[in-house]
Amino acid sequence: MIELPSPCLVVLVGPAGSGKSTWAAEHLAGHVVSSDSLRGLVGEGEHDLRASADAFAVLDDVVDRRLRRGLTTVIDSLGNDVARRARAREMAARHGTPCVAVVFDVPPREVKARNRARPSPVPDAVLRRQLGEWPEVMAAVDAEPFDAVHRADAASLVSPSLTRRRVSDRSAAVSMAVPLGNSSSDAAVSMAVPLGNSSSDAAVSAVAPLGSNSSDALRFGLQVPQFAWEGGPAMIGATLRDIARRAEATGLDDLWLMDHMRQIPMFGPPWSDMLESWTTLGHLAGCTERIGLGTLVTGITYRNVAHLGKIVATLDVLSGGRARCGLGLAWYADEHRAYGWEFPSRDHRYAVLRDALHLLPQLWGPGNKPFDGEALHVPDTACYPRPLQAKVPIMVGGSGERRTLRLVAELADACNLFGEPEVVARKVAALRAHCADVGRDRHEVSVSHLSTVLIGDDAAHVRELVERHRPPKVASERFARSVAAGTVEQHIARVERLVDAGVDHLIVSVVGVEHGGALERWAEVAAVSRRSIGSAPADDPRLV
Repeated sequence: MIELPSPCLVVLVGPAGSGKSTWAAEHLAGHVVSSDSLRGLVGEGEHDLRASADAFAVLDDVVDRRLRRGLTTVIDSLGNDVARRARAREMAARHGTPCVAVVFDVPPREVKARNRARPSPVPDAVLRRQLGEWPEVMAAVDAEPFDAVHRADAASLVSPSLTRRRVSDRSAAVSMAVPLGNSSSDAAVSMAVPLGNSSSDAAVSAVAPLGSNSSDALRFGLQVPQFAWEGGPAMIGATLRDIARRAEATGLDDLWLMDHMRQIPMFGPPWSDMLESWTTLGHLAGCTERIGLGTLVTGITYRNVAHLGKIVATLDVLSGGRARCGLGLAWYADEHRAYGWEFPSRDHRYAVLRDALHLLPQLWGPGNKPFDGEALHVPDTACYPRPLQAKVPIMVGGSGERRTLRLVAELADACNLFGEPEVVARKVAALRAHCADVGRDRHEVSVSHLSTVLIGDDAAHVRELVERHRPPKVASERFARSVAAGTVEQHIARVERLVDAGVDHLIVSVVGVEHGGALERWAEVAAVSRRSIGSAPADDPRLV
């Protein structure tokens, strides 16, 4: 199974009649730039070799423009010219795009038979020369610095985070599978894109050592960021209750809501249906029994912070000790303007956030001592009934390495990060350095990761779901990449990479969560990952 990174540049290499064009049309239709077709465009026909120079000049221009737009591109030509392969790698590197070669090593007898069956066969002398040079071409391609070299097989595009580790029989390099985007093949399978060059077509799985969190408890959550479901507002309550009960029944650890009064641009227009978060969490507390409930995350400008402390304490009492308190700096200026709220400077919001991290635990503790911070002043911090949890966990959303993660190291129980595993690993390293600086054990702080996912049973099902859910004017490949569209197996591998990077709590928004099966596939990923990487102790007090 070939997993190609989305986007990437694919260079096909093989003699005439080896099946390159057929493979490209079957697995990567819509991504192909063909030298033969361009000869027909600029010359007297596809076999007008006198037009080759012009055809390849157009090909280079088209490829360069596609890569600039982040589009997966397949160069369909013989691929036997060393200089042209180098040119392809140079273009890909200039645009920060992986460049992979797909080699078509077909028995000469089969190549000759296919050539004879063509409407316009390649002359026998030309084909004999190509076949005679073929072993040398294969050896050269295997030695060249492609991001990956693969023998032709079924292929699909996958998102960069959906990687699998593979061992090459040539280099033993650890592979990184990356999504390919749109594919027209019903039998598409994936292709791993290694960190080093690999020519093996029989690569086997290998589990690399886990990161520092490999022995930590793993938690899995669900975020519900939008409510524009079938049936409109009259059905929101029933649909949300069903999602919450399914999340609990499948064994997920927590359920999160965004804290916004109107929909944010990433999920829809401002007039799209949006629920107030803490009211909704109170409703969900009444229809669930075990699952944790929290905001991801509450902007510190939205409510009086002491009042927020009372809201959280109330939820904790009424839910039986299941409240989670997410806090963030707040960023959505249009929302503040719409509601007539002040949107202070970034420095002032940091001061409020720091004060909130001190104030809330004081509110939730005994007594009524006044609180005087840099930005917040509360004369009386009585808050009864106090939360049932001895410590309501506080998560800070945001990944600023200098200020936000410093606050987390000093005062919070968890942070929430975004991005690919390589980015997360860098953020965790910064957090670890801050913890060391303030004298705190890094493992006292949970690291959660938030993303949007689309999960299917197999490659064909993934493609079907992508087409069903993508917005009308968004290309399949781009949408698939934005929602990390992949199979259950690919998402299990993704969890492993994120754990390696230092994550111990994985929270996702599931595309199509309101439909049966979507949430359950995420729960399957969670269950398998717990068994293979780690399980959460029942008495773990941390927010993980």
